[in-house]
Amino acid sequence: MVKKRKRMKVFFKCHYDYDPANDSLIPCQEAGLRFETGDILQIVNQDDVNWWQARHVEGGSTGLIPSQTLEEKRKAFVKRDAELLPAGNLCAGVGVKKKKTMMYVTTKNAEFDRHEILLYEEVAKVPPFNRKTLILIGAHGVGRRRLKNKLLLRDPLLFGTTIPYTSKKLKKGDQESRMYASSSRSRMEADIKNGRYLEHGEYDGSLYGIKTESIHEVVEAGRICILDANPQSLKVLRTSEFLPYVVFLQSPDFEALVAINNSAVDAGVATKALTDEELHRTCDESAKLQAAYGHYFDLSITNGNLDETYRTVKAALETVSKNPQWVPVTWVF
Repeated sequence: MVKKRKRMKVFFKCHYDYDPANDSLIPCQEAGLRFETGDILQIVNQDDVNWWQARHVEGGSTGLIPSQTLEEKRKAFVKRDAELLPAGNLCAGVGVKKKKTMMYVTTKNAEFDRHEILLYEEVAKVPPFNRKTLILIGAHGVGRRRLKNKLLLRDPLLFGTTIPYTSKKLKKGDQESRMYASSSRSRMEADIKNGRYLEHGEYDGSLYGIKTESIHEVVEAGRICILDANPQSLKVLRTSEFLPYVVFLQSPDFEALVAINNSAVDAGVATKALTDEELHRTCDESAKLQAAYGHYFDLSITNGNLDETYRTVKAALETVSKNPQWVPVTWVF
C-alpha cells in the first residue's frame, strides 16, 4: 500500500527525448539539460513560462529544459507566426550570454485539443510495495493471451483474472469452463450506466464486459489481477485504486512475426496461421499503440519467445516489489 505523505520537492518523469544541441529555440544551448525518455528530473525552478530549470536525480548541474507549455506548442502539428521572446534571466549564473529566441504562437487547433500530449509526469519516490494489477497491452497477434494463460497456469497462487460478463444465453460448456458469467441485458445496461464496468461492448446482439468489482475480488483474494485490457482503459486503471504494472508486448518485425506465428501453429498453440495482411496489420497497430500510449508502459517486451517473456515479466514484478519506486504523484498525495 502506498502511504500518503507531505510533498517537499517536485520531480518529473520525462516521456520524450531532448537534446539542447538540436534545439533552435533554447535561449542558450550551453545551459540546456539533455535527457531521455524515462529519466527522472528534479524541477528547481518553474517561474519562466517557456523554460524550466532542472537537474537529474542522480546528480549533476542544473540546466534548462522546455516547459510543458512550450513543448506542447512545438508538438501541436501547426506552426503559426513566430515572435521574438526575450531570454530573461534564464542563463544567469551559467557563464553564457543571453540571446533572443523564436517561439511558435499557436492558436486554437482541433488536433491539438483532441490529443493528449503527456511530456512530463509528476512522480514521487516511495518504498517497495506490491502492484495490484498486471495490465497486458499489445496488438492482435503478439501473444497477450498466451502470456496471460502461462502466468495463470504457472503461478495460480500469485495471479488471478476476471471472468467477463455477457447477456448472451450461455451454453453448458461456457458455464462449466467459466469462460463467461451470465447476466441479463437489462442488468448489464443498468450497471454500465452506473459505471460498474471497466470495459463493455456489444457483439452479435449480446453485451460483453468486465466488471470493476471483479478486479477487486481477485486483489482481495491476495492475487495480482491480470488484465488483457483495451489501452483506452489505462486512464482508468493507472490510479492508486488499481496500482497497475503495465506491460506492452511489442510486435517484432514482419519476418520474425511470420516465424513466430508458424511456430505457434506447429506447436498447436494457435489454431491457424495469420495471413500476411493480418501480420502487417499487427506491426502497424503495434507502432500506433507505442506512439499513443507509450507513456503509460512500465515495461516493453518484444515477445519473440514466450518462456523468456514470462521470466522477464516475473522478474520485473519481483524487482518493483523489493525496491523503491517512482510512481505517479497522484498515487501518493
